[in-house]
Amino acid sequence: MKDKTTALTSFMKQRRMGLNDFIQRLATNSYACKHPEVQSILNLSPPQEAELMNANPSPPPSPSQQINLGPSSNPSAKPSDFHFLKVIGKGSFGKVLLARHRTDDQFYAVKVLQKKAILKKKEEKHIMSERNVLLKNVKHPFLVGLHYSFQTADKLYFVLDYINGGELFYHLQRERCFLEPRARFYAAEIASALGYLHSLNIVYRDLKPENILLDSQGHIILTDFGLCKENIEPNGTTSTFCGTPEYLAPEVLHKQPYDRTVDWWCLGAVLYEMLYGLPPFYSRNTAEMYDNILNKPLQLKPNISNAARHLLEGLLQKDRTKRLGCTDDFIEIKNHIFFSPINWDDLNAKKITPPFNPNVTGPNDLRHFDPEFTDEPVPSSIGCSPDSALVTASIKEAAEAFVGFSYAPAMDSYL
Repeated sequence: MKDKTTALTSFMKQRRMGLNDFIQRLATNSYACKHPEVQSILNLSPPQEAELMNANPSPPPSPSQQINLGPSSNPSAKPSDFHFLKVIGKGSFGKVLLARHRTDDQFYAVKVLQKKAILKKKEEKHIMSERNVLLKNVKHPFLVGLHYSFQTADKLYFVLDYINGGELFYHLQRERCFLEPRARFYAAEIASALGYLHSLNIVYRDLKPENILLDSQGHIILTDFGLCKENIEPNGTTSTFCGTPEYLAPEVLHKQPYDRTVDWWCLGAVLYEMLYGLPPFYSRNTAEMYDNILNKPLQLKPNISNAARHLLEGLLQKDRTKRLGCTDDFIEIKNHIFFSPINWDDLNAKKITPPFNPNVTGPNDLRHFDPEFTDEPVPSSIGCSPDSALVTASIKEAAEAFVGFSYAPAMDSYL
């Protein structure tokens, strides 16, 4: 029975692909598209047909669809400037794609966000916060940089540095945990990046291994600034409940006002995970994990140095007023004995050789990206106008409706 199901699934997939290919070929043939029956099948109105045939650039957003992208905006940029090669990441509102610019052949990571999804969840503030923080990142070696942004009627595009050494999460999964010198190097570069954000009155709030990338040499790059909170003065607080369950600080769970020390708690959680393989209060049961974060004493196994133990105890202090970093912020972390082997000037100048080299051969080397992303087909609507995207959606719906339709004659014989 299992073999029959597998065979049937394979058969249906093959037929669907055959039909989809046929309709795609049909839709891109100007003569065939003018036939009234073909138009009715594909549900193309004359303006949509013209858009598809002429491959006009995306129409500019109307004033009601405009999102103010500020100084990062490049009004002359458009999706057709890029050749979109691979999906390298996914999020709540869209995808991150490896793209090569058609003019200068440079590689970028282009974050493509659906305006509709953002507006539906009322997340415009977070998206704009991310834009604002990205604009300030140009001066720090361990923060991803924004080249520019642009928009079409239905999408936002952020053109970012392309980083292909893989997520820290990916390497941690493969190796289970890191030796102390390697964990120290990463923790130092992360702390440097957080200290810089704090100096700009920005609290990061969402530090986790998935948001920490390695560049092609093995240096840390922090990415994804959607949950950053701006304008938090040294003694200022905020109270929004956000973050990732495993890394939430007790004060966030208590829904109490919190400050920049929330980032030092997260650094402690990430360092703990690098040394032990799991976050400090982890449980598969989320309610139990929250209870552990709030009430369970920190337990440290004896296989780490006293300096690492002391640092973790300071960072993972449940009372934020006693937490390491509560008085002098990054200076306290920087001066901790655990980091005594680190020359901070050399670190920021990237003069310290990373403990692990991703050994990537070039921009097309995707070995450190999760195949869950890279195996996914690049959506044809990513580089299209909204109208073309509607056509693609119609084609897909037609393909689903005709599963099992197996006859796809050559275009010549059809015409």
